Amino acid sequence: MRDVPDRPFSYWMEYGDAPAYPPPPDGLDVDVAVIGAGIAGICTAWELARAGKSVALLEADRVAAGVTGNTTAKLSALHGVVYQRLRGTRGREGAALYARSQQDAIGHVVAVCEELGIDCDLERVPAFTYAETHAEAVTVEAEAEAARAAGLPASYVRETGLPFPVAGAVRVEEQAQFHPRKYLYALLADLETRGGQIFEGTRVVGLREGEPCRLTTEDGRTVAARDVVVATHYPVFDRSLLFARLKPHRELVVAGVIPAAQDPGGMYLTPEGSTRSVRTAPYGDGERLLIVTGEKFTPGAGRVEERYERLEQWTTQRFPDVRLTHRWAAQDNEPTDGVPFVGALHPRARHAFVAAGFNGWGMASGVMAGKLLAARITGQKLPWADLYDPVRLQPLKEAPSLLRFQAAAAGHFVGDRLPFVTGSGPASAITPGAGAVVRSGARHVAVHRDDAGELHALSARCTHLGCLVRFNDGERTWECPCHGSRFGIDGEVLQGPAVRPLERIHDFEDDEK
Repeated sequence: MRDVPDRPFSYWMEYGDAPAYPPPPDGLDVDVAVIGAGIAGICTAWELARAGKSVALLEADRVAAGVTGNTTAKLSALHGVVYQRLRGTRGREGAALYARSQQDAIGHVVAVCEELGIDCDLERVPAFTYAETHAEAVTVEAEAEAARAAGLPASYVRETGLPFPVAGAVRVEEQAQFHPRKYLYALLADLETRGGQIFEGTRVVGLREGEPCRLTTEDGRTVAARDVVVATHYPVFDRSLLFARLKPHRELVVAGVIPAAQDPGGMYLTPEGSTRSVRTAPYGDGERLLIVTGEKFTPGAGRVEERYERLEQWTTQRFPDVRLTHRWAAQDNEPTDGVPFVGALHPRARHAFVAAGFNGWGMASGVMAGKLLAARITGQKLPWADLYDPVRLQPLKEAPSLLRFQAAAAGHFVGDRLPFVTGSGPASAITPGAGAVVRSGARHVAVHRDDAGELHALSARCTHLGCLVRFNDGERTWECPCHGSRFGIDGEVLQGPAVRPLERIHDFEDDEK
């Protein structure tokens, strides 16, 4: 059965009990300013307030509503087949530190829930990386050994709770899943009781490092802080070449109700078939919400509606009794060596820090980042600080990924500027609900025709570095294929690194009229 709305909306976003927060007063002065109120920013702000720092948390839109509001909310240290790769790039010690840091984050969430009495649907369940083909099962079995060597309670199994056979799977015990917004709203409330200040509708567009650092907002307000944390998912201030070391990708999510008796009892992921991730969440009496993720693609790649249809088909074939009710999408960034960047913003930074590159595992990594950055700012050092240090640069080990990441971005960056690049055709060919980039004189114009037939015309040049945006027909957004910036149909910034909206074009002629 299918009862999915035409426009994507995350199940987590239906829980919306947070108060609205105002912009900051001009001239605010605090110990630490945290830019970005997703899980990494909120956890960092909370940890610092608990350590006695005066903290300002600055969010461009609404708290816990961006990438964090569109997650699948797994708290797991089993990240696909990462441990084999880590053993090759960071050695056995690095793989072990990665496992320890992720396990520590899971335990920290459990402890904080107990300390603050947070009811966030927290459940301890096993995590699986599975293979359906015997060829992929060889890789999965090797991952079980690598994960076990890194210190995880991992085993190789051939049976799971999934309603279809698998060729093999890694199983790691005592992982967790939760409702992210319920958890983070509780942290925000406790943050305020500890003197922390929370501000929404506050897009930070300028950072001047110094003692103190000074931030400038879109509307001209200033904030002074001894230390600044950039937790904007994709860093809006890039002073350590992170643009070149991160590759954005989107994944689609469909969700629906199944009988509780059909709950597969765990969190599952396979790297096969454009990835498939499966988990459930509490729903109603005798029911669970099945959440399935997959169809990974680069922002701007197009044909998103087709990808949604493939994911829905896979879900209904594997879980025939599901009644689909939701669909949404998530975005994250893959780092060149598979390890997030958490630490100093650049080699000479003394008071500016960053958290980025969670590669689809932002729940545990966001909690980890909060602890690591708070420790760093308060003069402590966690055992895994060097592992995540953004200043690290391993030319030989990062080079293949670095070249692969930049080849695609460079192709768009250069190709979009060639004089013979044309649009997709006349605006009259754009049907209601669709969008396309068209050529108007010397300009490339991003044109969307709404359901009423009216056109919305914008400059097609991304305000980050000038690549041409593409239309996402499944979400009705404009996306930049170079670094993943996303914009609404009226040009507003939905996701960075861009901080300025697409320019509206008021003199565009609808050639259909």
